[in-house]
Amino acid sequence: MTTYLVDAGVNLTSNQFDKDRADVVARAKEAGIENMLLIGCCLKSSEISFHKAAQFGFVSTAGIHPHDAKDAPDDFISRITQLIKNKEVVAIGECGLDFNRDFSPRPKQQQVLQAQLALANQFDMPVYLHERDAFESMCLQLEKTSVKGVLHCFTGEQAALEYYLDYGLMIGITGWLCDERRGEQLQKLLPLIPDDRLLLETDAPYLLPRSLKPKPKSRRNEPAFLHEVAKVAAELRGQSVEHITEITRHNFERLFMSPQGC
Repeated sequence: MTTYLVDAGVNLTSNQFDKDRADVVARAKEAGIENMLLIGCCLKSSEISFHKAAQFGFVSTAGIHPHDAKDAPDDFISRITQLIKNKEVVAIGECGLDFNRDFSPRPKQQQVLQAQLALANQFDMPVYLHERDAFESMCLQLEKTSVKGVLHCFTGEQAALEYYLDYGLMIGITGWLCDERRGEQLQKLLPLIPDDRLLLETDAPYLLPRSLKPKPKSRRNEPAFLHEVAKVAAELRGQSVEHITEITRHNFERLFMSPQGC
């Protein structure tokens, strides 16, 4: 049984990695992280993520995060369309709705999201979705189309989990699971996710697993620490770490690396 892990979400373009990006990648590979999905959050970071994916042998996304929706240029769809012509770009996003911070006006977030969902539907590509405190509005957006993809960094309630699963999405789990303060609800919901819908991601450099020992002095998360998420997930699901690594790798490849998707 294959035991290597795949990180289904890394912000490798973050300036927190500017001084040692190649070392971070090397540590990840040494730790058995065989592939990563590098996240694009705006046109600039999407382009950089594509180039880094090509450089390191990974894959990437291209899209506009809801925080950045207010700055999306008029031609953002045509520019994303150009990026997805590259074989390294395997998903549209990070896109979605964030009514927690409201860095962009909600109508603008909805407009930019709907345009990206339509693009994903047009090209039959997965979407990399972000939703925070916007479940009802996200439902309305998703009901307008039919897309495959993953709900990234899921932290919602059971009703939201059931809806996203019924819709057909995969569920991305991060180090939030390892937080004894904020992660209690997610810990209870984790066993409800079917084996064929689970993905693991670090969202590095964010969401350092609180259960990780020893913790890095920098307090920065890295893809190499995905093993901690896998370990905690296995404990909560009553499964072996080997099983978790196998199913999440297979799900990643089925969603992002297969022409047929999921």
